[in-house]
Amino acid sequence: MHMDTETYEKMISGQWYQPANLAPERLRAQTICADYNNLRPVDDKRRGKLLRDLLGAVAENVCVEQPFHCDYGRNITLGPRTFLNYGCVMLDCAPITLGEHVLVGPGCHFYTAIHPIDPIERLTDNERAEPIVIEDNVWLGGHVTVLPGVTIGRNTVVGAGSVVTKDLPPNVVAAGNPARVIRTLG
Repeated sequence: MHMDTETYEKMISGQWYQPANLAPERLRAQTICADYNNLRPVDDKRRGKLLRDLLGAVAENVCVEQPFHCDYGRNITLGPRTFLNYGCVMLDCAPITLGEHVLVGPGCHFYTAIHPIDPIERLTDNERAEPIVIEDNVWLGGHVTVLPGVTIGRNTVVGAGSVVTKDLPPNVVAAGNPARVIRTLG
């Protein structure tokens, strides 16, 4: 399968693009995810190979519990000692970067895609995307949702069920919908 390089470059650079042109790339990722999610948990060697085939970069000592789902995979970077609990979804139309020792609770979702708000523009099926960055030693509680363009600073904790719509600074506890800082750490 030949990838539409022009559309892909538009996508990861934040320009408007047609996602239909990248359907073969999404099918590739969905197929690898299905294989990964159907493996026996004790098959560490095969799990590791599939993650390396799927993701852009996977450091040492990374754990991704099953099931895991993503759009493309190649735009995801997982730092050393990062842990993704069950049911993680990463819609990686733009890069999603998790630093070292990031703990992601069950059912967390990361969304980079943005659709037009105007209903007439939305009929064009164009979308664009903004990257997500989770810095080192962050803990996201269960069912946290991180929206496009967000950076979460190092050492920050985000409470379960929160929706992170804007950047969070380092060394804080944040919670809510939308997530807001509720205290500073240390």
